[in-house]
Amino acid sequence: MGDDSEWMKLPTDQKCEHKVWKARLSGYTEALQQFQRITDEKSPEWGKYQGLIKKFVTDSNAVAQLKGLEAALAYIENAHLASRTAGEVVSGVVCKVFNQPKARAKELGSDICLMYIEIEKAEAVQEELLKGLDNKNPKIALACVEVLRRAISEFGSKVVTLKPVVKVLPKLFESREKAVRDEAKLLAVEVYRWIRDALRPPLQNINSVLLKELEEEWAKLPTSAPRQSRFLRSQQDLRAKFEQQQQNAGDGGDEGDGEISYLFTIRSISVLNFYTIDLNEAKKWQERKEALEALETLTKNPKLESGEYGDVVKALNKVIGKDSNVMLVTIAAKCVAGLAAGLRKKFSTYAGHLVPTILEKFKEKKAQVVQALQEAIDAVFLSTTLQNVSEDTLAVMDNKNPSVRQQASLFLARSFRHCTPTTLPKSLLKPFCVALLKQVNDSAPEVRDAAFEALGTAMKVVGERAVNPFLADVDKLKIDKIKECSEKVELAGGKKPAGPAKEKAPPKAEPPAEAPAKPSGPPKKAPAAKVNHLQRWDSFIHVFSHVFLYTLHPEVCEERAGAVLPASCMQTLDSANWKERLAAMEEFHKAAEQMDSKEMPCQALVRMLAKKPGWKETNFQVMQLKMQVIATVAQRGTFSRTSALAVLEPVVEKVGDVKCGVKAKEALTGVAEACGLPWTAEQVVSLAFGQKNPKNQAEALNWLCNAIKEFGFAGVNVKAFINNVKTALAATNPAVRTSAISLLSVMFLYVGAPLRMFFEGEKAALLSQIDAEFEKVKCQTPPAPIRGGSKASGGEEADEQEEEAEAGDDVVDLLPRTDISDKITSEMLSKIGDKNWKIRKEGLDEVTAVLSEAKFIKPGVGELPTALKARLTDSNKILVQQTLSILQQMATAMGPAIKQYIKSLGFPIFTVLTDSKNTVRAAGLTTLNGWVEQTGMKLWLEGEELAEEMKKENPFLRQELLGWLVVKLPALRSVPSDLLLCLPHLYSCLEDRNADVRKKAQEALPVFMMHLGYDKMNKAAAKLKPASKDQVVGLLEKARASVPAKPSAPAKEAPSAAASSTKPTSAHDSSSNSSLNSSLEKENTSFSGKSKSRTKAKTGKQVLNSLPVPQAPAKKPSGKAEDDRTGPIFTLLPNGKEQRIKEEKSLKVLKWNFITPREEYVEQLKAQMTLCVAKWLMEDLFHTDFQKHIKAIGSMMEHLDAEVEATVGCLDLILKWFTLRFFDTNTSVLMKALEYLKLLFIALSNQDYHLTEHEASSFIPYLILKVGEPKDVVRKDVRSIISLLRRVYPASRVFPFLMDGTKSKNSKQRAECLEELGCLVGLCGMSVFQQTATKALREIAVHIGDRDTAVRNAALNAVVMAYNVCGEQVYKLIGQLTIQYKQYTGEFSGSEGKTVTSLFDFFQSVSVEKSSVPAVSSKPAVSTMDMLQSQLAQLRESREQQGSQNTRPRSPARAAGPPPDLNEFKARLEMIKANLR
Repeated sequence: MGDDSEWMKLPTDQKCEHKVWKARLSGYTEALQQFQRITDEKSPEWGKYQGLIKKFVTDSNAVAQLKGLEAALAYIENAHLASRTAGEVVSGVVCKVFNQPKARAKELGSDICLMYIEIEKAEAVQEELLKGLDNKNPKIALACVEVLRRAISEFGSKVVTLKPVVKVLPKLFESREKAVRDEAKLLAVEVYRWIRDALRPPLQNINSVLLKELEEEWAKLPTSAPRQSRFLRSQQDLRAKFEQQQQNAGDGGDEGDGEISYLFTIRSISVLNFYTIDLNEAKKWQERKEALEALETLTKNPKLESGEYGDVVKALNKVIGKDSNVMLVTIAAKCVAGLAAGLRKKFSTYAGHLVPTILEKFKEKKAQVVQALQEAIDAVFLSTTLQNVSEDTLAVMDNKNPSVRQQASLFLARSFRHCTPTTLPKSLLKPFCVALLKQVNDSAPEVRDAAFEALGTAMKVVGERAVNPFLADVDKLKIDKIKECSEKVELAGGKKPAGPAKEKAPPKAEPPAEAPAKPSGPPKKAPAAKVNHLQRWDSFIHVFSHVFLYTLHPEVCEERAGAVLPASCMQTLDSANWKERLAAMEEFHKAAEQMDSKEMPCQALVRMLAKKPGWKETNFQVMQLKMQVIATVAQRGTFSRTSALAVLEPVVEKVGDVKCGVKAKEALTGVAEACGLPWTAEQVVSLAFGQKNPKNQAEALNWLCNAIKEFGFAGVNVKAFINNVKTALAATNPAVRTSAISLLSVMFLYVGAPLRMFFEGEKAALLSQIDAEFEKVKCQTPPAPIRGGSKASGGEEADEQEEEAEAGDDVVDLLPRTDISDKITSEMLSKIGDKNWKIRKEGLDEVTAVLSEAKFIKPGVGELPTALKARLTDSNKILVQQTLSILQQMATAMGPAIKQYIKSLGFPIFTVLTDSKNTVRAAGLTTLNGWVEQTGMKLWLEGEELAEEMKKENPFLRQELLGWLVVKLPALRSVPSDLLLCLPHLYSCLEDRNADVRKKAQEALPVFMMHLGYDKMNKAAAKLKPASKDQVVGLLEKARASVPAKPSAPAKEAPSAAASSTKPTSAHDSSSNSSLNSSLEKENTSFSGKSKSRTKAKTGKQVLNSLPVPQAPAKKPSGKAEDDRTGPIFTLLPNGKEQRIKEEKSLKVLKWNFITPREEYVEQLKAQMTLCVAKWLMEDLFHTDFQKHIKAIGSMMEHLDAEVEATVGCLDLILKWFTLRFFDTNTSVLMKALEYLKLLFIALSNQDYHLTEHEASSFIPYLILKVGEPKDVVRKDVRSIISLLRRVYPASRVFPFLMDGTKSKNSKQRAECLEELGCLVGLCGMSVFQQTATKALREIAVHIGDRDTAVRNAALNAVVMAYNVCGEQVYKLIGQLTIQYKQYTGEFSGSEGKTVTSLFDFFQSVSVEKSSVPAVSSKPAVSTMDMLQSQLAQLRESREQQGSQNTRPRSPARAAGPPPDLNEFKARLEMIKANLR
């Protein structure tokens, strides 16, 4: 106490220099008060502290420093001598304040710097800040960048010199700290605001990815010139001038102009950035009032930036519900209304907390409070749905306070005005009607009147027919009162009951129903002078009204539809004759297809479809056309959500229809393209489950599965679908349950493992089915969206869809999370740190229970990370493993937000890898992988932490860490530059005494080289000792040859382009395939006909030109990536093909011969194709996504006609690539590949091109493998291709490949090859055998004894074909056979092969065997040999009679006549085989 009394007597300036921190704190406090009292800026008192200000800001005690900063700021703001201290004070702030952990200190330091700029010391401040950028402490550099950005933003480029700032930007972008790099991006964006394109040249040499990101951010900036918001002391006149200009702009001008520009120029503000007052800390009502008024001012902006408003809403909810001061309640209600109006749909998260509180607060009787609460709850309702607030509203309908009951009914009445029959279904209407009918008999008249108004509004929305069932027990007087209220209601969309006659509008003028109504307030009469102004904005209203189109009157709909549809169509739409209705709908559809999209009255057209009989149409053909009209109008016109609501319900009712279901789904897809999938899906599912038809429910879910794959998952509300899926899983109909599980599997592709946690309460059998579906798609990646993008542009609805898409980028963020910070008690933490291991285990068990109960948690977990970190080094290994399990569970529960704990809790997991027990290390790696799934890998590579872990000389740690990196690094496209810090330790691992560590280090070399490059690694190796350097350089050279390729970045494609190339099952493709197959059949018929010439037959070029070729998208995609796709896809290299053949023959490259393609074959082909194939096509050809392959094949088909010569030059490579596709399991790719090959061989035939031996041997053997496919459609296409091969490759050369195919174990392949062999013999004679006729015929005849019926039939067919060509000589050629012919009698067991001397004896033996079997038919037995001899005799006789008409070249073996009719021959063959059986 004696010491205190000494310094307390000192003057203020001496206290500020005292060695005791309390004395300095007291001095700074007194100085602050003194500075605030001095009014004269030239007072001599300022001089006393001129030399002390730097000590104010550099005080060693944090508490005293904070007060010193406040005093220094007051001094700089008021003292005329302050400018003399700028250099030293700012230097002190940079070095001693910006490195402080307290945010308040940094904020005051920033304010000091900006205040010096305001007092004309911008150069000194800028100089010190630029010096701070070179400081080794990243916190200081980060703060300096932030202050520079704020200075430029507030004072502009005329005050802050931008040239030195631009010079340091490239250096900042190379900083190791991600935070510094991110802040540098913001600084670059701010600089660009002021100097625009002048910033581009200095930044041209930065990273291309970073430059692209900056370009995207620059594009988002407004085009208007920026203005400074803060002025120097010498600029106060300029400030007054700006303020006067703004005031004039606000007062003057036309009111309509202000409103129109307001819609487009309004910018969102962030309440959270400016509002820093904590309402919970304000104990006095005056303080709370000031805080609320500040918040109210911020929320008056109509558009607010999204963010975490939970704490603000919680505080407001507390004020509304518990504060006794009605003035504060009123202001808080206004703040809620402002937040809800500014955030719109993003405020729906908080609606559930506020609605019950506001409804309970209606007990207040003051009109001012009630009005504010009404505005608040109405604004909250607009951000959510009636279903979400229904439970809370019904709960207060029985409240004891009549005011609460009255206001609840009035709230329902106002809410119903915003509803439609779709959003107010029977499931919601019933409980509301029951509750309101109770209030109709209430003793309080105001409650009764409110209930009548609510019921009348509901009747107005859904119609009398829907409400009447609930009014059965209500007397007539009350029903009349309800109807009277219904007639008075004006709905929010503009619909009114029948009233005064409408004024006749001019013929070309828009009806008044189309003009958008003002959001609120009584209607004002517009002066006559403003009519011209409204006409000037006619085009704006036209676009704007399509977005916010409300329900049109039926007469208006008929008038507008009649203006664009034929008169006959309008007259017969409601005809009693179905044929007339069908003809009218055909005209309707044709007119819609030819109509100008800009002038199409979408709502009027779709509402005309409801014209009697409307949606109760009994003729399915008419109903199908109605669905087609909906799809056409939605795709071509400006289709609003109001139009969609008019047709969605009847369309959903037809989704499950057998005849109209497909067209109904097409209509839903069209609506989804126009209005967005998130909104459409929510409506469809709601309507489907509002019905009782399980078929509709199942098909609606099936449509949603496909729609999600086509549109993507962006913006889809996960939480909204969870409840509907649970309802579907509980359905009694198995089809509904199956569809629900399929939908879950599709959602799993996008949401991942967290999705399962919502269904853990389901039955075990159902869970097993769900898990099985999840397991099927676990390793799949979501397909790229091929549809999407709403056609409505501008307005609030477009903004909402934009926000929904942004919200859908990270689906995990949509999951509801629980705050568990209050459950992490000090008692629990003390248990975790207890000396007794049993108590520690008890504490860990409690943490596990908390995490399991919460499922998904918010980031705030208090001091839990510190406690868990200590347990990672626990002596009890069981507790270590339990801690790892908790950390993994915590990562899953917290999601991506776990990244903030990487430094404090993530890297300590590596200490577990030093353990000698395999189980502990395995648990550690599992936990690490769980964290990486949530955070991504790059955050783990930033900084020096990873290098420090690798530096530790623990063999287990090094072995596991290197193995982990070997797995993780190849999947990354880029890594932070901090990975270079690991190289010295990686090289030391190469010389580690532990062999396993050396082995893992050698495996890691190619992976590191993949990202860092050989040069950098070699440069780092040069710093090693000579002995170590030689060894490491040798290993680097060895690893250089096995560096893996980086994964390619996913290409962003235009939806239209993607849609045209990734629909393997579309109607166009099916028509293309069918026409192609029919053309090929005609070609084969003409090829095997009697005429020798092809003059009458359709040529291959004609076939190719007649085929439907896939059309290019209507809209040309924009962007650099798409511009590169316009050139040729193949490049003709001189002697390129000959050089490749030469290299393969000399074994310089791998010969194209394999059973299954290995990686080296793929890489070799990729390297060869790089020289002659377009880069963008190469990316698609060798992409891992099968849809890219389909797109690539589609592009090749489009360019086939134009690039025939280049295609021939690359033919060997093209055929090799298609052989790789034969090994794919995706049927869509295979069918697309076969379609292209058919077109290719037709084009080659037209060019009279013949395949080389090299091309044929690389392709034909793999084509023949596919002839054994189990699917008939595949085999049919392969047969067509083999038949086309004969045009470009001799049949005698194809014959050996087919003979090899008969040796396959696949019976279908053997049968198909034998059929082709028989066909070749029949078409080309014995010349196809060349010198091997005897051997080939024997091999064919052996298959007559095959166990498979198809193989036997094919072999017999081939032998009979040979007999048809060469006659009885076939017996001599075949010679002796060994055939197990007893199988024909059914005696398979124990039968052995019998040697038959000739084919003649074989048939005779079969006949003998058949005769020994008891007859099963009353028909007399016929000798098989007699039958065969009879058939062959008829064949000979047929040839002799038609010998003069022979036009086919005779076989070298025998001059024979033309083959008989193929159908006749097959019929005779069937007779032979039937007798054999």
